[in-house]
Amino acid sequence: MTKIKILSGWSNPGGSTTSFINLCNLFNKNGLDCTFYGPHTFHLGQCKSDLLENCAVNEEGEVLIIHFLKIPERPEASKKVILACHEKEVYKVKDVKPFWDNIAYVSNSQMFWQGVPGIVIPNAITTLSKSKVKFPVKRAGVIGSIDKNKNTHISIKRALEDGFDEVYLYGMVTDQDYYKGVETIFSNDKSVSEYVLEGKAIIKGYEPNTQKVYDSLTDVYHSSLSETFNLIKAECELTETNYHGLDSAESGAEYWDNDKIIKAWKELIIGLIMGIGIFTYLYFPWGMTFISLIPLNWGIKI
Repeated sequence: MTKIKILSGWSNPGGSTTSFINLCNLFNKNGLDCTFYGPHTFHLGQCKSDLLENCAVNEEGEVLIIHFLKIPERPEASKKVILACHEKEVYKVKDVKPFWDNIAYVSNSQMFWQGVPGIVIPNAITTLSKSKVKFPVKRAGVIGSIDKNKNTHISIKRALEDGFDEVYLYGMVTDQDYYKGVETIFSNDKSVSEYVLEGKAIIKGYEPNTQKVYDSLTDVYHSSLSETFNLIKAECELTETNYHGLDSAESGAEYWDNDKIIKAWKELIIGLIMGIGIFTYLYFPWGMTFISLIPLNWGIKI
């Protein structure tokens, strides 16, 4: 069996880490041998995983899915190398010497921004259901890392302006200067730490049980400066939690169920191994769409 290895330069809490944990679990659930390697310890134990330093990248016949890393040359022993791009400004594909056979983006808008052709496969999402244990009173929350890009202080402010007495913060502080107000984006606003000291914001930290998070909230506020794939919005839709977003946080991404996602990844990998193009692109006024040209019932195994 072909081994699939996900190699990421980031495995601390965040949207990309969550999506790779979900993807790794999805691969293994569907009979594919996948391991997620990262430089930090957050992902360990949440899927088949290990530290990046323990990964041998030249094993014969493996498929590498590489994220947020710049490697000098393509590992020749690998069957195929796929660049998984989840970013815009912090990882500009045009500035990286190509080491991949194809690129997997998470949204059309992100691919257009990067300006390098690839395919679009949205992020895998944790299996969630409509929350059955909602609290009898409304409760607001903010989900995600507490940092400048997430605009956490703006989400808190918006929730309080809407009449909530307090806001739960599910996430870790990843930028201490921002948290303390050293880098508050709007000078007239309070910092996250000020809201916490006032008892208006309560840091709950990272909660690995995503269903438990949404069960505890009726409303979620999201104010990111930019998103390539708005995972929070997708999860709110699945759990029927009220979502309060900003236009800046809207990625225009499609949300697929996991059956469609694993089918797309299988088709991508099979097509690359066979050495033929399995996708064609059609251009519409609303964007570019790819169509698969190879049915999976050919019986090709990976």
